[in-house]
Amino acid sequence: MRLGEYKRTTEAGLHWHVPSPIDSVDIINVQSVNTVEVGYRSRGGTNSTTVPREALMLTKDENIIDIQFAVLYDIKSPTDLMFNVSEPIEAVVRQATESAVRETIGQNTMDFAITEGRAVIATQTQTLLQQILDRYKTGINVRSVEMQDAQPPLEVKDAFDDAVRAREDEQRLKNLAEAYANDVIPRARGLAVRVTQEAEAYKASVIANAEGDASRFDQILAEYSKAPEVTRDRLYIDAMQNVLGNTSKMVIDQKQGGNSVMYLPLDKMIENSRNSSSFANSNNSMFTSPSASQSSTSSSQTNRTGASAGRTTGRSTTR
Repeated sequence: MRLGEYKRTTEAGLHWHVPSPIDSVDIINVQSVNTVEVGYRSRGGTNSTTVPREALMLTKDENIIDIQFAVLYDIKSPTDLMFNVSEPIEAVVRQATESAVRETIGQNTMDFAITEGRAVIATQTQTLLQQILDRYKTGINVRSVEMQDAQPPLEVKDAFDDAVRAREDEQRLKNLAEAYANDVIPRARGLAVRVTQEAEAYKASVIANAEGDASRFDQILAEYSKAPEVTRDRLYIDAMQNVLGNTSKMVIDQKQGGNSVMYLPLDKMIENSRNSSSFANSNNSMFTSPSASQSSTSSSQTNRTGASAGRTTGRSTTR
């Protein structure tokens, strides 16, 4: 400055000027990064002291929060700093930071500021702080704003911790309920689909059987209309074959035999009868009595006698 008026700004190095009191030089370090603490004062190491007047702020949901910030800044315009700022730089930065933080915190809730909103609030505060400093042409550049701590006031911290734990329990129980629902609902839906498919399959099976029976009846009815007697005899023969096919008795029509001798496979019939008797006795041995055995023996002898008589006389025998 020359005679108290700004003359020029020079970089580091050797420069000549008129000696004082005509010219004067103010040297400002624009490369150093300074720190301003808002809401607390550090005492070296890990010890710090809270400044309630700066730290206590009101949130959007009308809660009080104890918050602490650290601001890193440097000088970007020595001219603005020299001629537009009359107070100490640290005081200017602290007052501007406190104003920016109060505005930012007032637009957010307490839960957001304490939990997931720490980085967002720090970014918003830095942007607003730089705008305030530029509006007053302080020549200060904000490099970063770091939130050191954010918690409820000490007087209500225990109650707030209880509320946080209750909220965490609520979220945990909600997650358990959602996990249970995600396990039960798909299985119930799968069971419902399976039951529905089984019902549809049963429905289709019943309908198909009914249609098959109806179609078979229609075919038999058509054939019956063409030859009623033949169809009636055929149905009768098929029914009797189904009824008598599993018995050990033989029915011979005596109208066909006359007086001719008919060969009967008695050995096969007796063997089948013995096999049937032995199978029944093995399954019901504890319910068989001696009288039943004697009756079976007498019946066998009677069958043999009747068979011999039928072979000798040539008459038809019914067994």
